[in-house]
Amino acid sequence: MSASVVLYADPFWISPYVFSSFVALREKNIEFDVVTIDLGKGEHRREPFRSASLTARVPAVDDHGFWLSESNAIAEYLEESYPPPGHRRLFPADPRQRARARQLMAFLRSDLGALREERSSEMVFYETAGQLFSEHETSRPPLSEAAQRAAAKLIEVAEQLIPAGAETAFDDWSVADADLALALLRIARDPKAGEKAGEKAGARDASLLPSRLRAYAALQWARPSVRAYVEHPRAPFVPYNYGV
Repeated sequence: MSASVVLYADPFWISPYVFSSFVALREKNIEFDVVTIDLGKGEHRREPFRSASLTARVPAVDDHGFWLSESNAIAEYLEESYPPPGHRRLFPADPRQRARARQLMAFLRSDLGALREERSSEMVFYETAGQLFSEHETSRPPLSEAAQRAAAKLIEVAEQLIPAGAETAFDDWSVADADLALALLRIARDPKAGEKAGEKAGARDASLLPSRLRAYAALQWARPSVRAYVEHPRAPFVPYNYGV
């Protein structure tokens, strides 16, 4: 390792929370290394990671000896420790918009459980990177009623935040935009889902998502900091249960 800042990540690069912290670090233009913690082997429960991270979870950041875990806390810390104008903002400058961005990020992490379970982040990252997540992809069942309700709630929130023709949820880009795009891609993982022959599962889900929200998600997914995470090489996915 050469950088003084280290981001600890899951081995398959599928965590939505590692994604958020990775994007935040890239947007701040902070030089950092990534170290993977094998959750399937319980490495997050071993010392010194367990004590240093406090919660024994990824993401965790080691900034010149100061450790912090939990993605929302990491984003807040980076914003205060690497502030503008020397570094790009992660949150809106306006205090009310900033509070709303924090609200959105908390909502995306605490709600929508059925949608997050049935359309997992590993599906999003593997499929939008052009990798097959499962040989049974086309036979994936439709969203359950609970997941459809969660999708409808997410869409309602997104439509309230993003005016027609807007490229961001607030006056300027924020890390909440990356988080929201990932959530929307759980409904339509490929921003152009439904346009390619044979994408039955993707087309079925995409029909739930209004076209302007698909366009918004596609725009966020094209951002260099996001592409750097999405396009990182991934080993074939192996399900694991990492516990607590």
